[in-house]
Amino acid sequence: MPEAVIVATARSPIGRAAKGSLVSMRPDDLSTQIVKALMAKVPQVRSGDVEDLIMGCGQPAGEAGFNIARVVAVLAGLDDVPGVTVNRYCSSSLQTIRMAAHAIKAGEGDCFIAAGVETVSRYGAGASDTAPNEVFAPAGERTAQRAQGGQPPWSPPEGLPDIYIAMGQTAENVREYENVTRQEMDEFAARSQQLAVANVENGFFADEITPVTLPDGTVVSADDGPRAGTTAEGLAGLKPVFRPDGEITAGNACPLNDGAAAVMVMSDTKAAELGITPLARVVSSGVSGLNPEIMGLGPIEASRQALGRAGLSIDEIDLVEINEAFAAQVIPSAKHLGIDIDAQLNVHGGAIALGHPFGMTGARIMTTLVHGLQETGGRYGLETMCVGGGQGMAMVVERLD
Repeated sequence: MPEAVIVATARSPIGRAAKGSLVSMRPDDLSTQIVKALMAKVPQVRSGDVEDLIMGCGQPAGEAGFNIARVVAVLAGLDDVPGVTVNRYCSSSLQTIRMAAHAIKAGEGDCFIAAGVETVSRYGAGASDTAPNEVFAPAGERTAQRAQGGQPPWSPPEGLPDIYIAMGQTAENVREYENVTRQEMDEFAARSQQLAVANVENGFFADEITPVTLPDGTVVSADDGPRAGTTAEGLAGLKPVFRPDGEITAGNACPLNDGAAAVMVMSDTKAAELGITPLARVVSSGVSGLNPEIMGLGPIEASRQALGRAGLSIDEIDLVEINEAFAAQVIPSAKHLGIDIDAQLNVHGGAIALGHPFGMTGARIMTTLVHGLQETGGRYGLETMCVGGGQGMAMVVERLD
């Protein structure tokens, strides 16, 4: 059975939605630049070598609709490469890596582009202008918006959880369920910002970012999010945003963002044939389901699955990347998994600082994880995240030289 290996990665800078550096970029155009950059990193690979372009997108509609994966393939000059768009919301592009690995192990292809994109700034372009409000508004506002539109407010049948619950509300639920304090959340968020800023300054992120060219010719080469000088004391002054008596703030949660990333997944035999040195091997993966109202705890069971299939304990993992949707869910997930936060977890900063463009995140985190293993000389890495709707996903990779 062939092994699935990662041979190249590319990602765009991450922009702040609605007010950041990438607001003028369509998702298809942004993704095209990243896919072209990925192909340029492995010049041995020709269009005909690529079996499929698999693209994750959390909201595949409007400009991100029309099977954006195939649109991007054509725009990138890969006319003979088919494309399929995948939605597992926050883990959409980790799912694309998993699908590529599965196909390779099944003997149904030797080379895949696994990519992901989200441009929240462009939600509503070419689609319903109310779509982003339905997804991101706090529950009370969402209900009011539906009522104003002439639709009766939706509520789950008796005894069923609310699968449409706003993500911030789930974070408040997890905070209460796991007894996570405001101080713990703010301290973790400050850590994320401080680590991200330090790794911007030392050039870590510059090495993994592909600069993108905007329609007006401006070149963007850095993430918008990291904020120098962030402290837990400063974050403590922010007001809650989802519940009047809550503790989830704009400071201890990820922002809304724009960005794209891509990973080339190849069989080890094809890589050897082309003379390409793999960066990492896909060891195992897992997915989990749980009550949508506490979806933030999804990484726990998914990670246990992936670790069990890899035959590894958490102590054997050198670096862990948990997507920082909310500090409220990362802290208990790490606790239940036995992760050493200081030594293993998000050591270059995470989504609270960098951002979380939903469809991009899986491939972005994989890019950072593989890069981090190379930098530190670590052997095994774990990527995991919670997923809207009550899911978790995880993948274990092994660095290769």
